[in-house]
Amino acid sequence: MGSSSAPRRDRAPTPGPRTPGPGPRTTDHGPRVLWASPLPPTRSGVADYAAELLPHLARAAAVVLLEPPGWQAPGAAAWLDGVERLPHAADAPPGAVSVLHLGNNPYHVWIARRLRATGGVVVLHDTVLHHLLVEEAAADGAWERFGEEMAQAHGASGAALAVARRWGYSGRLDPFLFPARSPLLRRASGVIVHNRQAEADVAHACPGVPVRRVPLAVGALPAGDRTAWRARLGVGEAELLLVHLGFLTPAKGLDVILRSVAALTRLGVPVRLTVVGEGGEANALAATVAAAGLSERVRSWGYASEEDLGGIVAAADLGLVPRYPTAGETSAAALRFLAAGTPVAVAGYRQFLEFPAAAAPRIAPGRAGVGDLVRVAAALARDPSARSASRNAARQAWVDGGHEPRLAAAALLTAAGELAGGV
Repeated sequence: MGSSSAPRRDRAPTPGPRTPGPGPRTTDHGPRVLWASPLPPTRSGVADYAAELLPHLARAAAVVLLEPPGWQAPGAAAWLDGVERLPHAADAPPGAVSVLHLGNNPYHVWIARRLRATGGVVVLHDTVLHHLLVEEAAADGAWERFGEEMAQAHGASGAALAVARRWGYSGRLDPFLFPARSPLLRRASGVIVHNRQAEADVAHACPGVPVRRVPLAVGALPAGDRTAWRARLGVGEAELLLVHLGFLTPAKGLDVILRSVAALTRLGVPVRLTVVGEGGEANALAATVAAAGLSERVRSWGYASEEDLGGIVAAADLGLVPRYPTAGETSAAALRFLAAGTPVAVAGYRQFLEFPAAAAPRIAPGRAGVGDLVRVAAALARDPSARSASRNAARQAWVDGGHEPRLAAAALLTAAGELAGGV
């Protein structure tokens, strides 16, 4: 990945009292916003979020888009209309509010570098930043800095973990036990988050850095014909369709899902599962499905276009997001189901508890959730009125949460303007 030509600050100044400034400079088109995030065609949740939100933001502000290193613009992309584009290392235009999006993967390394060099308002998509710091240290050869920052964030235990991580030793839960929020976030003029748990986590890790909470933008996709889509997916009229969305990783709970489908099948509950997504677990998933004798019940869709995704989530009776552990993200997959009027079963802990239970029934985190998921699915299968009520609750939860991209864009712009006042 490329690097910014601006000098890097290895240490941020200790945050002092913040006094309101004049706020972002405006143009004839409203405030000026410098936007840095992954962008399509990168298959990233934050890239998808950017494509949904930018058209609405560009109607209220003069948006200048930083092009990620190595990025090539897609052919016909409506979300690029009305925005100016600059190379990723370009200086911010005069008066622009820098809005820097951070997530916990390598797509955000160039943004972390920019934050270190220039500061800005951070939109935090994951409250665990451990993976990002590791990727940044590996790319920059900055392992000493990594050790210092882990010690700053987590004391002697963090320093010891950094030494092990440098030489390739790590445990599955290390990033979640040592989230390393403060090394990057203390450089921000303010942080925008999408759930109450993230708000509390950032406030605890970085006292003195102001935080604002705004809804995550997730639009309702065109649903197509529900009956036709169920037929296309091979789902009978009396069968319950379960759907899982997202990049396939062990933390996404596929083991719990498959165990639940096997149990429901043994209990005689007419159920089918469609798994949408790519990732390193795809081959393992196929092998597990075959070994469990579930090939007739489970369909792997792979990557889905926007049109196909809209049809699949609208055809589902129950979405599945049993993610555990979590990086603190507000689940775009869960909101995608809710926007389609489809209830979604979620792991019952931390930020997932913020979804209304009528729209998002909770299951125990980890393998203990199998029994809960079986009960939830079996109850929906035997009671059409419960399915109807849960669909109404799901759609209302999305509306009440303000997740429609036009509303979410307005909230983000207001929060960024407030936080830029101290820059």
